[in-house]
Amino acid sequence: KTNTIILNSTSRFPSTSKMIKGTVALAMFASRASAFAPVTSRWAKLSSLAATPNAGSVDVGASIPDVIFKTRTRIESDDQNPFDWKDVSTDDIFAGKRIALFALPGAFTPTCSSTHLPGWEGAYEEMTTSLGIDEVYCLSVNDAFVMRRWGLDQGLEEDKTIGANGFKKVKLLPDGAVAFTRGMDMACTWDTERGFGERSWRYSMVVKDKIIEKMFVEGPRFQNSGPDPFEVSDASTMLDYLKSVA
Repeated sequence: KTNTIILNSTSRFPSTSKMIKGTVALAMFASRASAFAPVTSRWAKLSSLAATPNAGSVDVGASIPDVIFKTRTRIESDDQNPFDWKDVSTDDIFAGKRIALFALPGAFTPTCSSTHLPGWEGAYEEMTTSLGIDEVYCLSVNDAFVMRRWGLDQGLEEDKTIGANGFKKVKLLPDGAVAFTRGMDMACTWDTERGFGERSWRYSMVVKDKIIEKMFVEGPRFQNSGPDPFEVSDASTMLDYLKSVA
């Protein structure tokens, strides 16, 4: 007797149509999975910023970057906003002068408003009358409108003479396009940490005829840093230095 084995292809093997459907489903899954790869890669890159220190910065003896600051100068007008645009160059501010400058992350932020700017405003007279400083500037990556409003909010006395470019004591310098800050290698990005975007790290310096005489840089300096150190860029530290070389 011959045994005949009949294979039921319908029950044991998928039909051609089912195989095609399965192949299409796998292809769609692979396509969707690959779409998430750039996102995963981007977040991995952002996370790594928190552990990436800046490579370095412009230091003592170096020239400061040549940039143009977009400022607002007072004009003769009855308008509520009696100002017009004025380009101010690095030479206009630093050439042939001994300047003290301090930089901070942002106008209206807590430490900058409660301690950093007020300390320098309080030390302005001593620095400029007996310690050889021609002018004091506060730099931040904000536009001219924000810087003026912050100065008024801080109670700084505004210089209302025609042609004036800010306040009577500490001058607020807008670096809205980050040009000077990048040139100093002091740009830091606080994106995932605070949503700030690109700002300036805290530091202070004395610049004599466009050459850096002395610098105080807060540390450790990290991109997307959680801590916001404020130990050496304060006015007291600068006063101690200026007195030591007076």
